[in-house]
Amino acid sequence: MSTTAIPSISSIPRPPTPAVPVTAAFREGRDAGGAAVSPTPTRMLNRTTTRMSTRPAAGASSQAFGTGGLAALVALSLPVLFILLWSTGYIAGKLALPHAGPFTLLTLRFGLAALVLLAVSVVTRAPWPKTARQWGHLAVVGLLMQVLHFSGIYAALQWGLPAGIAALMIGLMPLATALGAHLWLSERLAGRQWLGLLGGLAGVALVIAGRPMGGGAWQAYGAGLLGLAGLVAGTLYQKRYCAGMDLRTGSGIQMTVSTLAVLGLALWREQAMPDWSVELIASTLWLALVNSIGAFSLMFVMIRRGQAGAVARLFYLVPGVSALMGAAFLGEHLGALSVAGFVLTAIAVGLASMTRAGR
Repeated sequence: MSTTAIPSISSIPRPPTPAVPVTAAFREGRDAGGAAVSPTPTRMLNRTTTRMSTRPAAGASSQAFGTGGLAALVALSLPVLFILLWSTGYIAGKLALPHAGPFTLLTLRFGLAALVLLAVSVVTRAPWPKTARQWGHLAVVGLLMQVLHFSGIYAALQWGLPAGIAALMIGLMPLATALGAHLWLSERLAGRQWLGLLGGLAGVALVIAGRPMGGGAWQAYGAGLLGLAGLVAGTLYQKRYCAGMDLRTGSGIQMTVSTLAVLGLALWREQAMPDWSVELIASTLWLALVNSIGAFSLMFVMIRRGQAGAVARLFYLVPGVSALMGAAFLGEHLGALSVAGFVLTAIAVGLASMTRAGR
């Protein structure tokens, strides 16, 4: 039985290499040799299918719209929730201070918040800072934004500074932060934004003028200004060096450092023990869990999402909201001048927000 020799692979003649790549040639309507060809039905079908596949489906468009609408709703609700939570801190602090010294109250507030945040960080396996410099930056933010800010305000209240004047000092925070962000972070402020800032300052002044004012010693005013400086410096430092921190571990580290700092101040300056009344316990729980963790977490989130100056402008609404809460929960009088100041502040914040959104 005869057999036919099978040619080797090397003996099989190879087709000539086309001058133009095959895929590119058919994409341009040419054959492999470069000659023009007419589009075939198959090629036309492939082109039609490709065009159809690149068009978004109606369901996908609706889903994208729904996601965008939810994101817009969240973006609008964050400032409102932040203002409400932050304003409650003045009410809870005023209820708690008669039962404990300011540094003792801050030790309880920061210590409880630190325990909760550290436990959440461990359970959720949150990432921790990787370098000593990152740990140091978080500690600085805690000392400025927590210790210096609240120690100054609480000490001023204990030394006789009225709550209205304390709120006015913190109400100056947007101007100081916007100016600091312009000088330090190179953030631009348009003319209408400056008008909004000044209008907000005028509204804050009206709110405070409509509330009972009392005298205060020079050390009380100095402590209040020191608290304002701590909040402003902490906000700018957070924006510059800690914007990418994990909220769980970062806040836990800040609260731990703050607890140790105010504990030392409490042991040095305050000898009396707290009376552990119901008001003190309830106020401490609220200050630690809602105000320290909730409000500051929202603040850090908004700093990440926007400019430091834009976040600071929200503080213009705090005195007005605090006045409303004081009238509702503490029986404090809210006069027509305070209402006018609250309205002016809201208009000023709206002006500044529209300027920011229009950029």
